Amino acid sequence: MIYLLRHGMTDWNKRKKLQGKSDIPLNDEGRAMAEQAAVEYKDVPFDVCYCSPLIRADETARIVLKGRNIPIITDSRLAEMGFGDYEGTENSFSIPDCPINQIFYKPEEYKESIGGSETFDELFERTGSFLREVAEPLEKQGKKVLIVAHGALNSCLICQRRQLPVAEFWSSGIPQCKLIEV
Repeated sequence: MIYLLRHGMTDWNKRKKLQGKSDIPLNDEGRAMAEQAAVEYKDVPFDVCYCSPLIRADETARIVLKGRNIPIITDSRLAEMGFGDYEGTENSFSIPDCPINQIFYKPEEYKESIGGSETFDELFERTGSFLREVAEPLEKQGKKVLIVAHGALNSCLICQRRQLPVAEFWSSGIPQCKLIEV
């Protein structure tokens, strides 16, 4: 079984700033969310946790799994989608004709990098290799794998596991600190 968990709240989430690969820590609310998730999911028998190298995901994983004998392994393929020059943009949806919004409004039309942003092809390639090489072989062995990562990253994993088209990339909605079984 493969489970996904998105990191807790950050100050940038609260301000609706695009984080991408920017290494932003959890805020107090995010830590509280992770502590609540630790209580809520304490009886889920994870065998291993793979985690994004970004601090907000790593901190979430460590809080959720505190006191449990579950290894947390960092994998760079689980870092959030890169938004290039648009990282740090606050509330891009309120900016008329902001180019990066194509990723969100028309993901099926987003084919080329905008301002150094990562393409969906690049994102699918790196997350697909993680699934094929790490998570799915463990799942076939009967292991319960927890992946702690990010909104776009987890959406990409869901698309692959459920064989959804890119047009439905954001359809799952990825709440923070809520476990999703894929």
